Amino acid sequence: MKRSSPVTDGHRLPLVEEFYSIQGEGCNTGKAAYFIRVGGCDICCSWCDTKYSWDAGLHPMVGIDVIASNVLAAGADSVVVTGGEPLMWDMGPLCELLRSKGIKTYLETSGAFPLTGSWDWITLSPKRGSPPLPGILPLADELKVVIQGGTDFEDAEIYKEKVKPGCQLLLQPEWSRYSEIIAEITEYVKKNPGWRVSLQAHKFMHIP
Repeated sequence: MKRSSPVTDGHRLPLVEEFYSIQGEGCNTGKAAYFIRVGGCDICCSWCDTKYSWDAGLHPMVGIDVIASNVLAAGADSVVVTGGEPLMWDMGPLCELLRSKGIKTYLETSGAFPLTGSWDWITLSPKRGSPPLPGILPLADELKVVIQGGTDFEDAEIYKEKVKPGCQLLLQPEWSRYSEIIAEITEYVKKNPGWRVSLQAHKFMHIP
């Protein structure tokens, strides 16, 4: 499937929401971070908990200078850019601006679009039916595979062989099936200790 990103120079982005909170998933769970959710996604996972972000046209185009000012006002030292799918947009200008102000940049992406921006940490979370582009796999610091069922474990092993040595390997239960699938994930990790379990801690904590 050929994809194309909206025409934009990256100085304005469709801002779904922004908030200062605690990272709730992956290797950086528990750390404070400012979250920037960018609109637009054509992957449309059935279990997505941010479907309101899919249509970028529903959200205002906000200047990155405004976004950066809000990050600084919150007192945050790191930003997590998520979506939607952030790489539908040029992330270069936002990253450059944030890093010039001493803010660390973290990306959450499916990898289905070309990588833009300069990142301190890349979380790659491939989605079924929309495989990541080959170029992003060796750059991922964290491979986080959401396990719903079907061939998810097999797919995870395929991606594992394509990431760089030292990339953190995480299996995360799809939230709506947590009680049904967590035992299977636990047993899988016990048999395959290169993987770790990732839980959506923010949902247990009842925070954004």
